[in-house]
Amino acid sequence: MRVAPEGRPFIAAATVVLLMLAVLAVTRGGPWRVAALVWLPVAVWVPAFFRDPVRAGPHDPRLILAPADGRVVSVAEVTEPDYLKGPARRVSVFMSIFNVHINYHPMDGVVEYRAYRPGTFVNATLDKASSDNEQMSLGLCAGARRVLVRQIAGLVIAYEPVWAIGTGEVARPEDAQEVCQAIRDRVSAVHGHDVALDVRILYGGSVKADNIAAIMAQPAIDGALVGGASLDTGGFVRICRYRELATSA
Repeated sequence: MRVAPEGRPFIAAATVVLLMLAVLAVTRGGPWRVAALVWLPVAVWVPAFFRDPVRAGPHDPRLILAPADGRVVSVAEVTEPDYLKGPARRVSVFMSIFNVHINYHPMDGVVEYRAYRPGTFVNATLDKASSDNEQMSLGLCAGARRVLVRQIAGLVIAYEPVWAIGTGEVARPEDAQEVCQAIRDRVSAVHGHDVALDVRILYGGSVKADNIAAIMAQPAIDGALVGGASLDTGGFVRICRYRELATSA
């Protein structure tokens, strides 16, 4: 599997940690075995995150291809003031942590515009992210056609108590709420109230089908980071459908 050069240090670090935990798991056992099992999916995910697969798309100069893997979350008519300087159709593609994080030129052409702009790190699916978040823009021109590609950063914060990883123990919903609210308050103090409201904060640590509803009922918790429970297909489906199942019950 080909990987992006920028990811090699992270892959090496994840592999070294896994080897160290594996040695400790064999020589000392006990909680080190749990730690090694918990880290194993992370060590597998890191190279997958930086993978750079060979593309075999259509070779047609009339086409404009998607510059990124992911899910199209919106198509909107907008006014673009920086490069196109007029009406444009914006196609927004959201990349999750499981998508290929390599961006491509959507068409052949001449690079006429490049701009980096620092900014915030609110949820990248929000409309305001296109103007407020850190971003890198690239303008391409091919004859009468011009395309602007804009890569926008986003941020998700996950709180996972160390003692809850792989142990089956879970924080009380009110305790998870208290910590997640403290995290949001800290983000507010550093980046402002509006940014803090838009940042998604997840709780992780022995999240299961029988406790997800109580966790998600807390106002400061926006989602859940599911680990070992995701290996049980039926249980994971119940986690994902907890609202629907609670309503039907």
